[in-house]
Amino acid sequence: MHTLKLTQIGNSVGVILPKEILARLKVEKGDSIFVTETPEGLAITAHDPAFEEQMRAAQAIMKKRRNVLRELAK
Repeated sequence: MHTLKLTQIGNSVGVILPKEILARLKVEKGDSIFVTETPEGLAITAHDPAFEEQMRAAQAIMKKRRNVLRELAK
């Protein structure tokens, strides 16, 4: 477990993430991270949960309409 300290950044308050956490998230300066609420509390992830849900829906459609998509690709 890491303890993070809030710090003043301009007119905002920010958190500086240690290198170890950045490495585990596989992110670097300029990347986006996402905070989502879970039953256990808040989770910080490097992937967009909304995009993941859209991809699941797209995969379901592609599986269901495989033949139509194959014909359209010709």
